[in-house]
Parts: sequence; structure tokens; C-alpha cells
Amino acid sequence: MVWTMWRAVLAMTKAQYNFFRIPQLAILFLVVSNAVFGAQAKRRHHPVHHTVRHGAVAAHRAGSPAGSSLIHTIAYVPQGPVVRGGPWTEPTYADSTVGDNADGEDLDVRRAAVEALGPYNGSVVVVNPASGRILSIVNQKLALGSGFQPCSTIKVSVALAALSEKVVGRDGKLWRRGYNLTQALAHSNNFYFATLGLKLGFDKVSYYAHLFGYGEKAGLNIAGENPGRFPSAPPKNGGVGMLTSFGEEIAQTPLQLAALMSALANGGTLYYLQYPRSVQDVSNFVPQVKHQLDIQNLIPEIKPGMLAAVEYGTARRAQQDEAIAGKTGTCTDSHTHLGWFGSFNEAGKNKLVVVVLLTGGRPAIGPMAAGVAGEVYRNLAQKNYFAANAPTMAPTLISTQICCAR
Repeated sequence: MVWTMWRAVLAMTKAQYNFFRIPQLAILFLVVSNAVFGAQAKRRHHPVHHTVRHGAVAAHRAGSPAGSSLIHTIAYVPQGPVVRGGPWTEPTYADSTVGDNADGEDLDVRRAAVEALGPYNGSVVVVNPASGRILSIVNQKLALGSGFQPCSTIKVSVALAALSEKVVGRDGKLWRRGYNLTQALAHSNNFYFATLGLKLGFDKVSYYAHLFGYGEKAGLNIAGENPGRFPSAPPKNGGVGMLTSFGEEIAQTPLQLAALMSALANGGTLYYLQYPRSVQDVSNFVPQVKHQLDIQNLIPEIKPGMLAAVEYGTARRAQQDEAIAGKTGTCTDSHTHLGWFGSFNEAGKNKLVVVVLLTGGRPAIGPMAAGVAGEVYRNLAQKNYFAANAPTMAPTLISTQICCAR
């Protein structure tokens, strides 16, 4: 077909054809042939599968045995309208405050969270880790829903389990050369955490995950809250290694991640999260303890990696003058791109836990979620929020179950 068109071009220009017209004719030929080949390629292209390669898997290629790369392949069968820019079934941008009820919330915190989230489709949950009180939830429908794959935020739970079981040595290394625990958390190294999963085994991973709140409601009598999901067996796609590096087959809610981050921030108390919905609820608020986790000696080993994530790792967008510890997560769940960030700050009297979940297309990534959380802290710091005196309340122990000692 291209040769036929080329002959037609020569015929049209035969009368004027000479040596000086060769460059013009060459350009014309390229334009015509590109158009033809492009059309033919377009007709031949029938995508059947969508493959998502989680880029961080290759980060430890030097210590990774051949063929151990974790590649997540998903049959592409869209479940809803496809959003421009990719096979995403959720929009990247939306008004995330639609349907929210701000009664009982700390309005300064809510304002800071709404401004930080801006036009993105997602949720921000802010919790006081000293009491378990939820200060604000932006996009309550999303935060209280059935949950999403936790992506790399599951690595916090896995790290605590590995430290509890002494799978990781005092230097935090699994091999003589390669990342230690701090570096693996900072850079969210998938091969490191897949290896931890294999060393722990599914039963121990599941045991600790449930102690840390997975598979059950994080809140106490919060209307509409869902318990998420934790699988009863290793995932069919990638086994326990895929679970401990990407959170495969787990459904995590923002409240569950906020509760775990609160326990790390306060020294090991896993509170029931409570969400006061009126001025009277706030005045009558009493903290309720769910578990007293035996992780006081483990926190100093895991916190440096979470601080490093913000200082020089995957969460650099959250960086500011005061220290923030956190963990990012990026993956795809049912044709929705996800960006997670769970965090707590280290300065001031009023410590806060900030969890961000972004959904949508490619902009919904962990580093972007970290940037949103950083903006929440920054907005509040500008109002001297962390210098103010916070009221102290004596907690009530509801559950006496102690974590991490069998």
C-alpha cells in the first residue's frame, strides 16, 4: 500500500520532478508512510492483558536470585468506566469532602487536612495517638469503607513481626551484603520484605497482623466502619512473599493503619479509635485500650527506618523542619492506583498521626500521599498547633490481651 501511494506521489510531481525537489519528496514520503503504518499498527493492537511491574522489586537486584523478581500480572477486564490516562476505574481528582459530616471534629485539623488534600480523590485521617481520638476524617465514605490493598505499608507490621521473632539480627541485615532494616524501610525494598515473609511463614505473619489490628474494626462503635480483610491462606499470586511486600489479598482501611501508627507513636498502646460526633461526645471522651502491645523495645529498631523514609527515602515529600516518621505504599488494586502514607510526628506537645490514602490514576502514589501528609503537618505548625497544651485523659482498659508474647 505504501508503494502504491509513493508511485502516486511521483506521478503527481512528474512534470516538476528534478534533483532539487528530492528533499521535499522524501519528507512527503515519510509523512505518508507514517500515517499508513500507524493506522495499520492501531488496527492490529488488541490489548488482552495489563501487566503492572512494581518497580521497587528490582531495587535489590544485586542480592536477588535469578527469577525471584516479583511481577504482578492482572487480567485486564475493566469493572467500570476507564479514566483517561490508564486502565483506572477511579478518577484521580474529585471533591473528597462530599457527604462528610464534620460534627465533633477538630475544625483546625479538618481545615488543614482539606487544604492539604486539595483536588485529589482520597482520604485523610488524623488521630491523637495519646488517646485514640479521631480528630478528623476527610472523605468518610472512603475511610470507613471495605478497604484497599495496603501496598508497602504492610511492611511496618512485617518488620515488627520479624523483630519479635528475631528473624532479623541486631544489625538488621538478612545477608552480609545488602540493605539492613532501616534502609529497607526507607527505600521500601520489596525483596527484603518478601524474604522476611518466607522466613516467618504465613502462620506467624497472620498471627502478628491480627494482633496489630488487621482483619477487624479499628474503631469503637463507629457507624459504617468496615473490618477490612486478611486472607486465611497464603495468596495464590506470589504466596506469602507477595503478601509481606505488597499486601496481596489484604484489605486495609485507613483507620487500621492509623491505629497501628498510633501504637508506634505512643510506645505500644493500641487504642480503639473513637470518633466523637458532638460537643458533648468530645467533653465526655474517655480513651479505650484495645491491646497493650509488647513492642516498646522494638520501636527504637523500626523508627529509624520510618524517619529515614522521610529524610532520604520514598517519603521525602513529607520532609520539613520537624521530624516525621512514616511509611509509603504504592500499588494497583482492582484497576485503581493507590497511594498510601501512614505517619506520626516527633516534635511538639501535640503529637499527631496522619494517614493519607489516594485513589485514581498514576498520580495516586505513595510519595504523593506523603506530600499531602507533610502539608497537613505544615499547615498546623503554621498555626502553632503543636505548641499548644493538649488535655490529658486517663484511658480505660477494655482488652487485656498482650501482643507479641505467645
